Amino acid sequence: MSDIQEIGIRAREASQAMSTLTTEAKNRALEEMARALVARTAEILTANEEDRRGGRESGISDALMDRLMLTEGRIQEMAAGLREVAALPDPVGEVVDGWRLPNGLDIKKVRVPMGVIGIIYEARPNVTVDAAGLCLKSGNAVILRGSSSAINSNRILTEVIAHAAELAGLPSGCVQLILSTERESAVELMHLRDYVDVLIPRGGAGLIRTVVEESTVPVIETGVGNCHTYVDAEADLEMALNIVINAKTQRPGVCNAMETMLVHRDIATEFLPMAAEAMHERGVVIRGDEVTRKILPAVEEATEEDWYEEYLDLILAVRVVPTIAEAMKHINTYGSKHSDAIVTNDYEAARRFAREVDSADVYINASTRFTDGNQYGLGAEIGISTQKLHARGPMSLRELTSSKFIIHGDGQVRS
Repeated sequence: MSDIQEIGIRAREASQAMSTLTTEAKNRALEEMARALVARTAEILTANEEDRRGGRESGISDALMDRLMLTEGRIQEMAAGLREVAALPDPVGEVVDGWRLPNGLDIKKVRVPMGVIGIIYEARPNVTVDAAGLCLKSGNAVILRGSSSAINSNRILTEVIAHAAELAGLPSGCVQLILSTERESAVELMHLRDYVDVLIPRGGAGLIRTVVEESTVPVIETGVGNCHTYVDAEADLEMALNIVINAKTQRPGVCNAMETMLVHRDIATEFLPMAAEAMHERGVVIRGDEVTRKILPAVEEATEEDWYEEYLDLILAVRVVPTIAEAMKHINTYGSKHSDAIVTNDYEAARRFAREVDSADVYINASTRFTDGNQYGLGAEIGISTQKLHARGPMSLRELTSSKFIIHGDGQVRS
């Protein structure tokens, strides 16, 4: 029996105990996990520095280094996230629907844990804590498989929170990390159908595509973030400028950062120089279409590939469009169905954009950077689902449950 199978068996056993835990027991464990993180901050930062040193030596981008980096403040934020999850309503046992049949049968549809959730993710050690907290609160056991770039951080974080959870009374094996970062370990987890109920990939397009195509375990697909902001002809240009600066530069290495800016041709000659100056001041490289380059001759030429790109860096693709219809067509053609925004004072344009743009999160006069479970008031999130089955958008506690029907009778038999 392989190490991965043993992890799966322990997780399955733990999940059976997790499904019967009280809300109080789960919340107590989350509070203990939060306290343990803060208490062991120094150890966590030492392990993270080892990962960051490896990242610098391998030459990973500044954006990915930002994702990899832990600070005392970020550890405090992870602990706060666990406490926020503890404060959220427990979805397990919630009655989703219910009715009585003419024959007297009472039917209720209730939320139940999924069981064992596997997470395959790249260089974001905060996912270790966020995923564990959400899975435990929703009554699931979790198997974590991070990347080699964050292995030291993931190892210490898992050790800290798993130990705290067990001390608080949760079953052994409720939180486990696969220590091997070889590709074979990820593939084996993808095929662990006897023990894992659902698999959630978090990372770049290559990782997500591999998991979706290769896994025999059901997958909830979290998508890459090729996010757009369309500045309409009726936009407040100062508002638009603030929004696009925030969407692109506030934290460029995350999935809800803007990667393409679309500008209506009627305001392009006024707005593009404003935006270009602001982006230049913040180190953003612009790649523009032909019309953009006529207005901004110094910018780089955008290729067809740029419209599909999730840069995760200070690079921005810009296109001038003649109509809102062309803007929406561009988004629905090239976008990743993650988060897209319109800036406009035209009520009908806003309604049309919200109705016709096929994305999980559609914004009107706001930055795409808000696509986040915490920002939505959901607590921490497990990822942003861009698929249409079961869950879409930020996935928090309810999205980590399934349902079952409970039928009460008083002796009914079917004729």
